[in-house]
Order: sequence, then C-alpha cells, then structure tokens
Amino acid sequence: MTKPVICIGASFVDELFHIIEELIPATTNKAIVTKTAGGVSRNIAHQLSLLDAPVELISVFGNDSDGDRLKEICINAGINLDASITIDGLSGKYTGILKQDGSLLAAFVSNPAEHLLTPGHLKKHKDLLSTASWLVTDTNTPIETISWLLDFSNKENIPLIIEPVSVPPARKLRDIDLHGLYLITPNEDELPALCSENAFTTEKQIEELLSKGVQHIWLHNGKHGSSFYSKEKCICLHSSTVDILDSTGAGDGALSGFILGKMLGKNDMECLKLAHTLAAEILQVHGAVAIHLNQQKLLSLVSKYHPG
Repeated sequence: MTKPVICIGASFVDELFHIIEELIPATTNKAIVTKTAGGVSRNIAHQLSLLDAPVELISVFGNDSDGDRLKEICINAGINLDASITIDGLSGKYTGILKQDGSLLAAFVSNPAEHLLTPGHLKKHKDLLSTASWLVTDTNTPIETISWLLDFSNKENIPLIIEPVSVPPARKLRDIDLHGLYLITPNEDELPALCSENAFTTEKQIEELLSKGVQHIWLHNGKHGSSFYSKEKCICLHSSTVDILDSTGAGDGALSGFILGKMLGKNDMECLKLAHTLAAEILQVHGAVAIHLNQQKLLSLVSKYHPG
C-alpha cells in the first residue's frame, strides 16, 4: 500500500450531547457531553491511518484552539496535511444530540470555511492528487469541487468515492453529471435525495443512479445491514447486534473498512464484512474513530461478527 488514499472534505470538532433520561421538549434536559475530533473526510483519513494505510487529508482548519487540536490529532495519527488550509477564523463544528440508545436525535453543523475547498485549490495540488490510489470526498465539499474531482478521477483513472453525509447536502448531487463515479454510499434517507421525483422506490432510485453512470451504490440500512449494487449484481450483508454507545461515525468507519479491504485486494463481500466489523466496533465506543484498532486486530475480528 504505497499510494495514498486522499480524502478531501470536512474536519470538525464533534460536540455530542448524550441524553441521560427521556427527552422532554421545550425545557432543560440532563446530558453528558463529549468532545472529539470529527468531520467525515477527517474521520475516514484518521481511521485509515490507524489501519496502516498511507493517507493525505485536504481540509480546512481554523487558527483557533479547536483547529490547533484537530491538526495535532491528525498529525499524531500519521495523516499528512500539507495540502490543507488554515484560515484566520473558527474551525467547523458538528453538534449532535444522542438518544439514550446512542442513536442520533438531531444534529447541527457550522462550517464557515466550506467554500475554500475550491477547484482552484485542488488544481494547485494536481501532482499530489495524481499519486492517489483512491480519492474520497464528502458533500460538505462545494459542488463545483466535487464535479472537478470526478472529472479528474475519470481522466487519471483513479476511483472516486462520494459520501453523501446527510439529506440536505446530498440533494446537491441530484443535478450533476456522476458518470464514472466509482462509489456513492447513501443511507435509506439520503438515497431519495440523490434522485429525481420519478424514482419513488428504492429499486427505481438504484436504477436511476446506475443509468447516470455510477458504477456502484452502497446502500446502508442501519440495523438491517447494507446492500452493494452494480449493473451486474447486488450483494447484501446483515448487521451484527451490538450494544450501541455512540452511533457517530459508524458510516465513516464502514467506508474506511471497505477501502482498506480494496487496498488489500479483497473481493466485494470480504470488503463488506470488513466494513461492517469496523462499524460495529465504532458503535461501541465514544467518538467517530476506533482508536483501539490496528489492521491486524481488525482483520482478526471479522470472524467474530461474520463467522463462516
């Protein structure tokens, strides 16, 4: 694994409020607060680096204490930040409210520097981007930048993966040319946001994305598992039952596991098993990254969650 995975997108501080008792609207509720490093692309880069994959992160950090801490965490994890931007201002923040079972009730994002990840900035780093084994971006990235990345990936024959993040930013992908995109990873709420109103069933939504030239759609269905679609086949895998502590970052972890599997030369089903294993481990810890895992440990856990 000599060529790096290059992740382009958000780096946030994740501030999570874990509700202690049943939520009562319009009044004060008790909660336990945790503060960790986050941001979809940053999470993926962090997890992959811990799994011994070479990683570059192109993101935006504020010059505040949060930005300094985020950069320190990234560098300590082995992530290269040479192409990232530091602004004179605040770092982005993700605030989540988690129910007693660890699932997300609501979340809020403040990303004042999102617009700075421009095609112009990426053009300055074309030589770096051309060294990538995989390109990964999230929809916190401006839509014109995502379009430029897809065109670049097609010209350079480097697979690009887009993580939709959530329903509102996923909608901006609906009207752009996705031809040649290697993989998009929506959940059951984000999938309709990617498609036209004429595609009103899951089957039609998958067909529409494939007809646009998307090579693979990986549909996440929470506790029901996930399905991996292409024109040739559909592969489904169940989720393992675990006690959820914190659902933040489970999808990011799953994608990290999938990419690692591809870098190790594994087939699609093997990659899904690796992805589900990593997601299951993240669900059982605070924060969006399983810092207790290395590559060897993760590979050894696959048989625990998916025996046989």
